[in-house]
Amino acid sequence: MMAATSACKEGTKIAMDNGKYVRYTPEQVEALERLYHECPKPSSMRRQQLIRECPILSNIEPKQIKVWFQNRRCREKQRKEASRLQAVNRKLTAMNKLLMEENDRLQKQVSHLVYENSYFRQQTQNTTLATTDTSCDSAVTSGQHHLTPQHPPKDASPAGLLSIAEETLTEFLSKATGTAVEWVQMPGMKPGPDSIGIVAISHGCTGVAARVCGLVGLDPTRVAEILKDRPSWYRDCRAVDVINMLSTANGGTIELLYMQLYAPTTLAPARDFWLLRYTSVMEDGSLVVCERSLNNTQNGPSMPPAVNFVRAELLPSGYLIRPCEGGGSIIHIVDHMDLEPWSVPEVLRPLYESSTLLAQKTTMAALRHLRQISQEISQPNVTGWGRRPAALRALSHKLSKGFNEAVNGFTDEGWSMLESDGIDDVTLLVNSSPGKMMDINFSYSNGFPSMGNAVLCAKASMLLQNVPPAILLRFLREHRSEWADSGIDAYSAAAVKAGPCSLPVPRGGSFGGQVILPLAHTIEHEEFMEVVKLENVGHYQDMIMPSDIFLLQLCTGVDENAVSTCAELIFAPIDGSFSEDAPIIPCGFRIIPLDSGMDASSPNRTLDLASTLEVGAAGNRATGDKSSRGSTKSVMTIAFQFVYEMQLQENVAIMARQYVRSIIASVQRVALALSPSFFGSHAGLGSPPGTHEAQTLARWICQSYSCYMGDELLKHEGSESILKVLWHHTDAVLCCSLKALPVFTFANQAGLDMLETTLVSLQDISLEKIFDENGRKTLFAEFPQVMQQGFMCLQGGICLSSMGRPVSYERAVAWKVVNDEENAHCICFTFINWSFV
Repeated sequence: MMAATSACKEGTKIAMDNGKYVRYTPEQVEALERLYHECPKPSSMRRQQLIRECPILSNIEPKQIKVWFQNRRCREKQRKEASRLQAVNRKLTAMNKLLMEENDRLQKQVSHLVYENSYFRQQTQNTTLATTDTSCDSAVTSGQHHLTPQHPPKDASPAGLLSIAEETLTEFLSKATGTAVEWVQMPGMKPGPDSIGIVAISHGCTGVAARVCGLVGLDPTRVAEILKDRPSWYRDCRAVDVINMLSTANGGTIELLYMQLYAPTTLAPARDFWLLRYTSVMEDGSLVVCERSLNNTQNGPSMPPAVNFVRAELLPSGYLIRPCEGGGSIIHIVDHMDLEPWSVPEVLRPLYESSTLLAQKTTMAALRHLRQISQEISQPNVTGWGRRPAALRALSHKLSKGFNEAVNGFTDEGWSMLESDGIDDVTLLVNSSPGKMMDINFSYSNGFPSMGNAVLCAKASMLLQNVPPAILLRFLREHRSEWADSGIDAYSAAAVKAGPCSLPVPRGGSFGGQVILPLAHTIEHEEFMEVVKLENVGHYQDMIMPSDIFLLQLCTGVDENAVSTCAELIFAPIDGSFSEDAPIIPCGFRIIPLDSGMDASSPNRTLDLASTLEVGAAGNRATGDKSSRGSTKSVMTIAFQFVYEMQLQENVAIMARQYVRSIIASVQRVALALSPSFFGSHAGLGSPPGTHEAQTLARWICQSYSCYMGDELLKHEGSESILKVLWHHTDAVLCCSLKALPVFTFANQAGLDMLETTLVSLQDISLEKIFDENGRKTLFAEFPQVMQQGFMCLQGGICLSSMGRPVSYERAVAWKVVNDEENAHCICFTFINWSFV
């Protein structure tokens, strides 16, 4: 052990039996290092081969060669660990600096608020004096926080624009590091070395504002270059055009920009901005990029209003980028906007009045993008499909952008609206412009045609009540047949027989393997892309023989415990060869929460994630504080694109409307089943369909149990309904049909959790599937006893969930459920003290 330890410190020596050390020659070290890089852990045979092939090592015993390799691996491990610790130390040092600066800012804000409180207290006590003494006016105007100075209009000369730029710089810095905005910690975000950074949102300021401070492993110049290219990382940004640019005497640049942002839903118009951007270097070497809307210049260029856009205002915002000791950058990002919420329906205004949403969609997205690029540079590994992370990131951006284009349908891209059929729930747009069609004339190797000279987009938006977006979207992803396998009548199917029409989601088939490829995984954000293989897919009316089809699919916001702005499922058919330049026609779903309570109403409010909705593997376990989820609303936007021949437009339009309407109906049915309030009363909501039947079944279950078992199934007290008590019973209660192959027809919440399923998919599970071979033998041997005696008891054992996970239970009871006419209706099971193994 002493020899190995000494050799680890002195790698050019050999430990001899007599305890003395002999140095390796440079040639011997070179030969050993060459083999080490080829094979760090050679076998005994390989070491002997090395001695034979290298005469210079002939005087070294194989055992000594083995010790050298052990010590070499030890030194390599020590170097890697030292490098890792140095990187962690640099990060902690920089984070400590950020936290100290944040603490200093908070101390200033506290002093500021104490002074303000004292001032207003004095003003309250001297109200009469304040109305007559003009000295109070000077006291008010002396505090910058009381009134925003009204600057006179500036002209568009270089001097006038520089004046605006300098004011923008000053105001931006006062937000980034000063007290111009009262910042509060964003709900659900805790700063620390493993977090994305220090995230804050505004409290009580004009418009919405967000700020983040963090570390990235890129130099300041590279950071500024990436952030200024907003369309490359901000998926809601359609375009940024540089109208004019001029240099300043201090080495900075001033740019006049026109920027367009996509609308997130079909129910609201898009936004555009007319901006000034100022880039400069400060005396301490920090790089600053700041922006603001240009709305008070005289005699200068202006951007006229654009059709289908609402002109919004960007208040002084930007990026403060400082070089970090040891490499990398410390960055402060501030976004402050007035998004003109008056221009959207009242129910959607939380989307435009929430600083939390701004932080998630824009401010944090910028820092995540920087960190992802930094990681790609430091770890340029090839991932799934033989693609590098940057290529996969570009594909995800392409999918998201294509979906945004479909949702917005801008006229300058060639989209035009078709006449309604009298019902305005689904909007149809067509596009046959050369720019749109030049990239989509291709065919799949699996036989599905995609030739066409036009694209039809069917889109719609709907409001959802009391269903978490992440759970609904995860269900749509994992149970595609619940919405994709929608019937199309024979007339519509015959209409597309006459020519090719690429349907975005073919009917039928089954799921094959899914290759999940992580793209951007951080603590707060989950996004992944996958290839979904649909096997034996049949087309409408057997137009084409069943085959396999592949979908490229992007999923975001499927983790209900993550802090995310929305949940998205966007997919597009792809060729089996999957070339990177292949055209992509995206379709999919976007669900955005409308809960305005996301923002902190006071600086003291924090979000307790443990008290919000918690969801089990099945996706519908509801616990926690009911008030926190009782009135959640969200808006779902659906967009599907169809490639077709122009002469078939009328028939394809009929089919597309029917298809999307069937999807809407399916989503509403699924959302109702996933809603935690499905079996409970909720103020303002009508009784859901089937509640009366469910109440009757619950009564039959309890009465039959009491009749056959001589005991009460429920300890029912108070005014709550039997169904509600049964629904929240801790033991799993499941009913199955009286068929040759019994299938489940009802389950309470615990039963759904045990089976890891939902009410919608419950009837797809047969009774025999949840038992192993021994359990099935026992069940079928004793099952007739239920029909004869009315009940049976099962000893503890193991059953399986729908996901194949083993579930243990202490014991189980089965009894016959009879209706009011005393006829057998179903068999009911209760599994007592169950748990996943």
